[in-house]
Amino acid sequence: MNLQTIIIILVIAAVVGLFFIGRELFQRGVRVRNRLQMSAVYTNITHELLTPLTVISASVERLRDKEPAHEQDYDLMQLNIDRMVRLLQQILETSKSQSGELKLLVAHGDVMQYIRRTALCLEPLMAKKRVDFTVECHPESMMGWIDTDKLDKVIYNLLSNAAKYTPREGGKVALSVRTNKKFDQITIKVSDNGIGIPHEKMKKLFHRFYDGDYRRQQTTGTGLGLALTRELVYLHGGNIDCDSEEGRGTTFTVTLPISKDAFSSSQIDENHMIDVNVESTAILDMANRMRSPMSEPSELPGNADDDAYKLLIVEDNIELLLLMNQLLGQKYHVRTATNGKEALEIIQNEEIDIIISDVMMPVMDGMELTRRIKSDVNFQHLPIILLTAKTQEEDRTEALQIGADSFVTKPFKIGDLELRINNIVENRKRIQEEFISQVSEPPRQQEIDAEPTADELFLKRAIDCVYAHLDDSDYDRDTFAADMGASASTLYNKLRAMTGLNVSAFIRDIRMKEAMHIAQQQPDIRISDLAYKVGFKDPKYFSTCFKKEFGLQPSEYIENLQKGL
Repeated sequence: MNLQTIIIILVIAAVVGLFFIGRELFQRGVRVRNRLQMSAVYTNITHELLTPLTVISASVERLRDKEPAHEQDYDLMQLNIDRMVRLLQQILETSKSQSGELKLLVAHGDVMQYIRRTALCLEPLMAKKRVDFTVECHPESMMGWIDTDKLDKVIYNLLSNAAKYTPREGGKVALSVRTNKKFDQITIKVSDNGIGIPHEKMKKLFHRFYDGDYRRQQTTGTGLGLALTRELVYLHGGNIDCDSEEGRGTTFTVTLPISKDAFSSSQIDENHMIDVNVESTAILDMANRMRSPMSEPSELPGNADDDAYKLLIVEDNIELLLLMNQLLGQKYHVRTATNGKEALEIIQNEEIDIIISDVMMPVMDGMELTRRIKSDVNFQHLPIILLTAKTQEEDRTEALQIGADSFVTKPFKIGDLELRINNIVENRKRIQEEFISQVSEPPRQQEIDAEPTADELFLKRAIDCVYAHLDDSDYDRDTFAADMGASASTLYNKLRAMTGLNVSAFIRDIRMKEAMHIAQQQPDIRISDLAYKVGFKDPKYFSTCFKKEFGLQPSEYIENLQKGL
C-alpha cells in the first residue's frame, strides 16, 4: 500500500469521524435545548398553579372567619393546599437546579434547635405510619450558618422517605445531629429499619425520576425527592452518603458546613436571624384536630334509620379517608381501615354491607384484598368498589376480572361514588322486595330447583332454623348464627346479600309471614295467641310490626278474613 492510498484512507476516516462527532454534538445540543425548554415549561406551569392555590388558600381563610363552624373542612382543605404547594415547589426547585438558578442564602442562628423543631414537625406523619420516631441533637444547642429553606427540604425528604419504606409493625426512624470538634460542621443521620435498598439500585438512587420500589411498596413518589436532596446538599457545600442493607434498613448521612467562612459574601444574609419557631414548609397533620379514622363505627344523625347500610372504607391517605368518612357517614354507618390486612380483620368480625377500597396501599393492596374476599365463600357476595389513580383500560379489566363490582378513577366526586353505592343499595332493595313479596305462601313450602345452588341451600337452611324456633322469643342472632355454624358477621353478610335484610329483620320477616299464614288457617285466633305463636312476648309490639309489614293491624286483617275479603 503506497503513501497516497494511506493518506486517502486517513482523510476518509477523519471525515467519517468528524461526521459522527458532529451528529452527536448536534443531537446533544437538541437534547439540551429540549430539556431547557421543558424546564421552562415546568417552571411556568408551576408558577401558574401556585397562583390559584394562593387564591384558594385565601378564600379558605375568609370562609373560616365567616363560618367557623366548619373547622374540620377548612383544616382538610388547607392541608391539601399545603401539600400541593410543597410538591410544586419541589418541581420548581428541581427546574432551577437544572438551569443553575438555584441560589444559597444562609442566616445565623441556633442550628440544632432549628433542626430539632423541623424534624419534630413530621411527628404526625410518623404517628400515622405507627413508626417509633426519635430525634437526638448533640449538643442540644449550637449557633451556626444554614439556609433554612434548603435544609428544611432535605430533612423533610429524608424523613418522609424513611417513613415510606419502614414497616408499620416495629418500624423505627431516627434522626441524629452531631458536630465535629471544631464546631464548624454538622453531621445529620437519618436511619430506619425498613426494607433497605438492593445493591444494584444504589447507583441510580440519586438520579432524577428514579422511582425506587414505589410499586412494590404500593406507595407513591415523583422520583425527584432524593435527586433534589443531593443537589441541595451540594449547593450548601456539603456531602450526602447512603448505607443500606436489604431487609435491615437504610441510613442517609448528610455533612454540612455551618461556619461563616464556608460561604461567599453573596450567600450570607446578615440582616435576618434564624427563627426556630417558624415552621416554613413543615408537614401539617389532622391528628390533633380531627378524631382518628381508626375509631368506632360512625354515628348517624339521630333521625337516621338504624338499618342503614354499613360501609367499610379502605384508604391509606388519611385525609381522603377522613373526608369520605365525614361525608358518607351522614347517610351510612362507616368503618375505616388503612390497608387490606386491617380490612380483612374488620370483615371477619363485623357486619359489613359494601366495601370501598383504594388500590394502591401498603401491607395489602386493594387488588389482593378483592381476591381474598371473592375467593372466600363466606364473604364473596360482598360488593366491592375499587378506587384508583390508574387510568389504563387493562387496570379496569383486571379489577373487574378479580371480582370488583365497580371501578372509580381518581380524582372523583363524592357524588359519583355515592351514586355507585346507591346503585348497589337499590339492587339489594330489589332483592329484598322479591323476598318480602313471597307472603302468600311460607318460604318453607316453596319449591327450589332440582339442583339448588350453595346460596339457595344456605337460605333454605336459614329459613328452616327460624321455623324450628318460631315460638322462641329469646331466639336471637347469636343463637341463630351458632345453629348455622357461622359467625354473626358472616351470617349477617350472607343474609344481607341474598335478601337485603339484616339478621333481626330476616327473623322478624319470617315470623310475620308465618303470622299471616296462621291467621289465614285460623281466622278466629286471638291476637295475643297469634303473637306468642310466632315468638313475640308483647302483643302490642307484634301489632306494630305487623302493620309496618303489611299496612294493616292484625285485628283488621283477621276481621277482613272473617268477612271473606
